[in-house]
Amino acid sequence: MKKEERQKTILEYLSKEHRVTSIELSEYLSVSEDTIRRDLKELSDQGLLKAVRGGAVAPSPIPLHYRKREKHDLENKKIIAQKALPYLKDGQVVFIDGGTTSLALVASFPHDLKITVITNSFPVAVLVEDLPNIELIFAGGRMCKTSFTTAGMESLDFFRNFRADICILGICSIHHERGLTGILYDDSQIKKNMIQNSDFIIALSSSEKIDTAETYFVSPIKDIDVLVTNIAPEDEILKPYKEKGLTVL
Repeated sequence: MKKEERQKTILEYLSKEHRVTSIELSEYLSVSEDTIRRDLKELSDQGLLKAVRGGAVAPSPIPLHYRKREKHDLENKKIIAQKALPYLKDGQVVFIDGGTTSLALVASFPHDLKITVITNSFPVAVLVEDLPNIELIFAGGRMCKTSFTTAGMESLDFFRNFRADICILGICSIHHERGLTGILYDDSQIKKNMIQNSDFIIALSSSEKIDTAETYFVSPIKDIDVLVTNIAPEDEILKPYKEKGLTVL
């Protein structure tokens, strides 16, 4: 089998399984592990997968631009929002990032909820404006048109001035070994800062983001307290996350 055909087969295999080991691919394709490692490195360099120790994981299938993400997988976002909502209580200070799943949670807020929301997301700010009992504190900075959020050093410094009771993260990718990762550098840095300045971290993730990885590191799994998904907690794909100590909903 030629290299091009072999690498195409690797990508097809990974699209079905989401993660794969070098040993599995070596046996599946009847080639050496060294050959597989070289293939995985080339494919990783092209951004088609993420090479990890002993194998590879798929990149997140989520669209990059906010306008495409806001209409993507709406029903599952609603499921995730309803699972996460009970964690929000009157009197809390809450960091909310610019993820569209986070936005779905804000859209489900009861009208009488009394919390303080601190965010860098323009869409989140617009929704909070209609909720009379929620105080909004908005992070200034350079606008990122891909995510409709503010970014840069001004935004990073802003979040260091607060300590939140809860941090709500609409994540790009999560992997039980590689942790939380992101597609955009600035957005990943903001998420990292939110985590560092929060007492309790809730990660919102559809099942298609689980066991995927992106370029920019956000945090290790141990920093997350709760992982909220659209699938049953008993699903086999969530087992490694429970073993890491996360509460999985």
